[in-house]
Amino acid sequence: MKKELNNNSVAMSKMDVEKLALLTKALEREKRKRLEVEKVLKKSSKDFYETINELEKSNENLEKLLSEKTFELEGVFYNIVDPYIVMDIMGNVMRMNTAAKELLGYDVDKESISLTKLVLPEYFEHTMESFKELYNSGKIKNYKVKILAKDKTEKFIQVNSSLIYNKDGQPIAAQGMIRDITNENKVEQLLAEKREQLNIIVENSPLGILLTVDGSIIKANKRSIELLGYSEKELMKLNLEEISISCAEDGLSEAEKVNSTGIKENYVLIKKYYKKNGSTFLAKTSVSNVEQETGTKGYQVAVIEDITEQKNLEAQKEQLVQELEASNKGLQEYAYIVSHDLKSPLQSISALASWLREDYSDKLDENGVFQLKAMQEKVETMDRLIDGILKYSTTKSDSLDNKEVDVNAVIQDIKHIIFIPDHVELRTLKTLPIIFADKTKIHQLFQNIISNAVVHIENEKGLVVVDCKETPTHWKFSIKDNGVGIPKKYHERIFKIFQSVGDNDSKKSTGIGLSIVKNIIDRYKGKIWLDSEIGKGTTFYFTIKKDFKE
Repeated sequence: MKKELNNNSVAMSKMDVEKLALLTKALEREKRKRLEVEKVLKKSSKDFYETINELEKSNENLEKLLSEKTFELEGVFYNIVDPYIVMDIMGNVMRMNTAAKELLGYDVDKESISLTKLVLPEYFEHTMESFKELYNSGKIKNYKVKILAKDKTEKFIQVNSSLIYNKDGQPIAAQGMIRDITNENKVEQLLAEKREQLNIIVENSPLGILLTVDGSIIKANKRSIELLGYSEKELMKLNLEEISISCAEDGLSEAEKVNSTGIKENYVLIKKYYKKNGSTFLAKTSVSNVEQETGTKGYQVAVIEDITEQKNLEAQKEQLVQELEASNKGLQEYAYIVSHDLKSPLQSISALASWLREDYSDKLDENGVFQLKAMQEKVETMDRLIDGILKYSTTKSDSLDNKEVDVNAVIQDIKHIIFIPDHVELRTLKTLPIIFADKTKIHQLFQNIISNAVVHIENEKGLVVVDCKETPTHWKFSIKDNGVGIPKKYHERIFKIFQSVGDNDSKKSTGIGLSIVKNIIDRYKGKIWLDSEIGKGTTFYFTIKKDFKE
């Protein structure tokens, strides 16, 4: 029994040893696994720790970056040049930048603001419609409204706005940019008024005005419709070339009439226009080619002035001028013939009177001699009168031989030609100019005035002074004397033919000299007038055009 027990004990001990060995191996494996797990856990913990640290640092950076971006956005929001606001969907302002505060005069940080309450009553309905559009479409563009700012000034503003949505896509607010267009609106209104005024002027212009593109008529004013006889709709279907043709007298080539360079051009041409009823009229047409800045096709403005009557009058005038020239030539020839026929008997009468005085002086009494002398004086007066008429007739009809004339030399010639009494002095105040004129006519002009002055000086010491001043367009001469003077009532009359001063002046003047002076000055586009005082003298003033062309 003991032996069996001992054997069993030995057998159990072997089993236990084997189990123990197995358990030991298993335990070692578990330890190794645990060590490996611990090693992995240790490494993972380290990585996890490092990851946590990195995440913490990243979070700090993100928070810092978010703070910086938030600060930057705040700066951008408050420093936007245009007024910018954020409002709820009812129009209550939640945030506003500096520009918005300046525009509206309100500060949302200090007081509540509702944009709908700032809108003027007449714009309220329009504002509600705009809010509805904003809510339905998510945005509104160029919405214009007039508001009342805090300082009670009315301002016209333009708003561009869009909705702000939450993560569920529900609208929670709106943001908008505001632009003050008060001044711009005033300018637009002013421009609209000016355009309206311009349209009125164009529409009521006495000249026809057509607007064309490539010759096609796109606009016509009332006068052009009257001139052409078409309705405005009918004109819209026509090309300008279909109702007009250029005349050769405009002197422009086709190249000069076409705006091919894109530069604004203006030119004038004469055109014949065909009316709807088949009749025609001649018109001066002023064309302005205008190139559009946008690069679109340019247009032309044609201003039409009916010159049919003007051309007819010019033709009549030309014919009358030709007839007048022929008449003047005939009159001039007639004057020479008449003067010759009149001078011959006058010379005979003068010779007979002279012979009678010489041959019968011992038989004639004092009264007879006086009458013969008076007869000779009358004959001499008649001779001077005939010469004066000849000079007067040629003053207007003679062609002018214009060249440089030294007026100083003219005055010196006159001193040697006319009779100047010893008690009279003729002088100039300064050197006189060299003018462009006909020397003979200028000589007649000065000689007639100076002769007239010399014979009417009765003072013990006489003086005639010639002077000149220059104006931009004329030479202004003056001839002053200290003679008897001319009464005011004769100041206009003396420049008419056969008119002289006083009843006893016929011995001194034929009444033609100053009328010749007036004709010469008229031909040189000048004027003549005088200042005079009885007993103190007279000053004649006259002007001669400097750049005269006949």
